[in-house]
Amino acid sequence: MKALLLVDIQNGFCPGGNLPVLDGHEVVPVANSLIDSGKYDLIIASQDWHPADHGSFASSHPDKNPFEMGELSGKPQMLWPDHCVQYTRDAELHPELHSAQIDLIQQKGENKNVDSYSAFRDNDQYAVTGLADFLVDQGITELDVCGLATDYCVKFSALDALELIPGVKVRFIEDASRGITPEGVAAAIDEMRQNGIEIVNSADILAA
Repeated sequence: MKALLLVDIQNGFCPGGNLPVLDGHEVVPVANSLIDSGKYDLIIASQDWHPADHGSFASSHPDKNPFEMGELSGKPQMLWPDHCVQYTRDAELHPELHSAQIDLIQQKGENKNVDSYSAFRDNDQYAVTGLADFLVDQGITELDVCGLATDYCVKFSALDALELIPGVKVRFIEDASRGITPEGVAAAIDEMRQNGIEIVNSADILAA
């Protein structure tokens, strides 16, 4: 049983959004080709879904600016511009994404006191979203992961999948993902590879 996890392909992370990833919109047609390929038994999308006063927002820290390090619940925290606030256009999945074929949308980042990069659990690793149990119940043995951004939510989701889904094979789809910085992307890919995650392109999957 194979599943595709589309990480945070939302307006907020694409050009025109509040926290845009460079060329983030370019993942949409690649993701659509994967969605439409018939290669997957299950298609899941994660969705950043923050309350307006989320503690990871620089606006929640009067003495801080976006992209500065701050503190959240006693731990170091990168502070972000307000983004993907619940029920706003910024939080919506990209309008050109073939969302009608998505089987499950897993929302994350709803607890204002902790950030949530991974689709599977909060950054403090205390609270899980339930996605891992759902995939186990569905009998998923292979999981392909892609989306935005490679060096944050995609990487953490892929690594958590390995840890939380017993025996699963995880692949990272490089051309269906974009990252914040080239250095961050290179480091994330290296870390994923070192943990046994296979690095592939969509052409490899579509040709199989």
